[in-house]
Amino acid sequence: MTESSQGSIKKAIQAEIIHLMEGVMDRVLRTDPFIPEEHHARRPLYAALVPDEVFKGSHFERRFVTPFGLAWEKLGLVVARAGLGYAERGYRINGLVNTERLRRITEILNNLEHSQGATKSRPDWDRELEYVLEGKGESIPVTVVCDLFAQDERTGNTYAFELKSPLPNSDITKVSKEKVLKLYSMEPFQVNHAYFALPYNPYGRREDYEWSFPDRWFNMKADPVVLIGDEFWDKVGGPGTYQTFIEAVNEIGPQYRERVYREFLGIEPPDTGIPTLR
Repeated sequence: MTESSQGSIKKAIQAEIIHLMEGVMDRVLRTDPFIPEEHHARRPLYAALVPDEVFKGSHFERRFVTPFGLAWEKLGLVVARAGLGYAERGYRINGLVNTERLRRITEILNNLEHSQGATKSRPDWDRELEYVLEGKGESIPVTVVCDLFAQDERTGNTYAFELKSPLPNSDITKVSKEKVLKLYSMEPFQVNHAYFALPYNPYGRREDYEWSFPDRWFNMKADPVVLIGDEFWDKVGGPGTYQTFIEAVNEIGPQYRERVYREFLGIEPPDTGIPTLR
């Protein structure tokens, strides 16, 4: 990645995070602040037993988590546009898939969901896709709506991503696997590559990823269709993008932590070290 493109991607990431955080701050300070008297009236037992500051913190958390639920898609979008050239969220991909391939996709998902004990099926992307692609039959129209679609304007290659939180639940992952299998089953192909992607790895290295719910549907440590952390960011933005992402967040993080302490909690920030994204 050139220094110029690295700078463009960092600015795009920071602009999106600033936009999201300013929205959160406006809400908790102005349009939907924590009002102690209202809390006392609604939850007199809680108020009698627990300090207001605890519930003030949870008030902020709820108003932070909701808008940031889509933050990964939005950040992926701005990085893909800066790195690849073209990207859209919620992109509809239309294609043809034959009936036997669709049946085999359902069979694979059912086996992964319902098998137990010694005969329990384990996900194996290469084996499963090979089995699906052997299916023949009448082709029917199929639509897949992917979280993020991107096209490399230099090569023309297209990418579809199911981009989920770092700790996705089982149902969400199942739907994503079905979508990715359908994309690879289309004839002719409508995208060059499709992936199940997580924006970062709370466990550190890929081989240490241990969240059990997605592991029911994908081999999270080995399936080539899975991207975690730097694998995703470097795919949409080019080599070095993940490090740029970390730097972008850590550069603006302290100012918002201080604002939350002073403007929302009404206290001075502690002198302890500031947590950073790594």
